Amino acid sequence: MLQIKQFVFNDFQENTYVLWDDQGQCMLVDPGCYSIVEQQALKTFIEQQQLKPVLLVNTHCHIDHVLGNQFVMQTWNLPLHLHPKELQTYRETSRWADVFGVKVNAIPSELVFIDETKSLLLGKYAFQLLLTPGHSIASMSFYQKESNLLLAGDVLFHRSIGRTDLPGGNLNVLLNSIETQFWNLPENCIVYSGHGIQTTIGEEKLYNPFLNR
Repeated sequence: MLQIKQFVFNDFQENTYVLWDDQGQCMLVDPGCYSIVEQQALKTFIEQQQLKPVLLVNTHCHIDHVLGNQFVMQTWNLPLHLHPKELQTYRETSRWADVFGVKVNAIPSELVFIDETKSLLLGKYAFQLLLTPGHSIASMSFYQKESNLLLAGDVLFHRSIGRTDLPGGNLNVLLNSIETQFWNLPENCIVYSGHGIQTTIGEEKLYNPFLNR
């Protein structure tokens, strides 16, 4: 079973995840560490747990999810994995940075484009790649069967869903992504979202007011 650690970073209260296997290989998802204190907290945890970062992944590229990309890439010499259509979202970050008064580094040059028809490997653990647009142009979610977990980005939250008023957002597309990609997963599958607390597929089917209208 994979282990997972959640950090809450930056003023947007974004969830950054570290997942690791029994060999200590780890994957960093949506690093939002912005301040030196946040960057050090992530680095200290990885060092104390004696982990070896081998994957850096963005579920999508809204500003709150990419603030720590450059730090992670430089610290552990990792390329960034993302869906190719999310580059358009990434290019919007400098404009949003001006709006929110934060500094964003240029889009990294070391990129690996992920294909939803394939899987992403962390050691022996394969993540099924689910294309789940609607919150952004090409949001990706990652399902790991053996560990029964879903990294949902900002697609699905505890009793809520991702906002659709940003560029690339579309409510009908988002609802379709959830219904076609998530509802066939086990009801006890644990959902780790880009903000807020964890939930399960079954709980959201029953109680999410946006999905039970």
